[in-house]
This record gives sequence, C-alpha cells and structure tokens, in this order.
Amino acid sequence: MPRGLITVLMLVCSNVFMTFAWYGNLKLQQMNLIKDWPLIGIIALSWGMAFFEYTFMIPANRIGSQITGGPFSLMQLKVIQECVSLLVFTVIVATVFKGEPIRWNHLVAFGLIILAVFFAFLKTD
Repeated sequence: MPRGLITVLMLVCSNVFMTFAWYGNLKLQQMNLIKDWPLIGIIALSWGMAFFEYTFMIPANRIGSQITGGPFSLMQLKVIQECVSLLVFTVIVATVFKGEPIRWNHLVAFGLIILAVFFAFLKTD
C-alpha cells in the first residue's frame, strides 16, 4: 500500500478518536452517562481517548512526511489533516449528533477547504 494512502487512512483513524475526545463528552452528557461527573473526570476521559489519536497521528506524520521518505511536505500534511478532520467531524455530527443540521454555508466551507488542498498541492516551481 502506498505511503500516501497509509498516511491518509491513519489520519482518518486519528481524527475519529480526536473528534470523540473533543466532542464525545457532549453526547455522553446528552445520554446522561456522565451527568454528574466533575470536569476533571471528563478531561481525564478525553485525554484517554486522545492517547489513541496520537497512536495514529504520530506514525501517520512520520510515514507521510518527506523528511522521513514520505510523499508529503509538512504544509501538505497539515492541510490534509485539516480536511480529514472536518470530514470526519461532519460524518460524526451527522450520524451521532442527529440534531445538528448541515447547511449550505457548511458545504461552501468544505469547498473552500478542498480548494485549500488543491493549492497546497499545486506545483509552483
């Protein structure tokens, strides 16, 4: 499997964990599973989830970076990560947080991020 594809797949996995680390506590609160938890407990839970984010993010960056023989510059890696992050977030919001609608302005924002990916990969030499 090409290093670029491995990198993107690992970034997707990483962002699934990170999205749940950042926003999963809101769903758990909504489900009354952590209703009476102190904030420090919720932070600790999120840190535990974020650990798994790092187990995918760090290797993805090492595999994908030109510094270590991968196909992407650091700028390209970051733009890919941001695009993947927004895509993963949107899928999770649409499936887990069903009350959050996706509006036209969100789609325009996606389009602009995809445009950012285009420009990040544009050869200017």
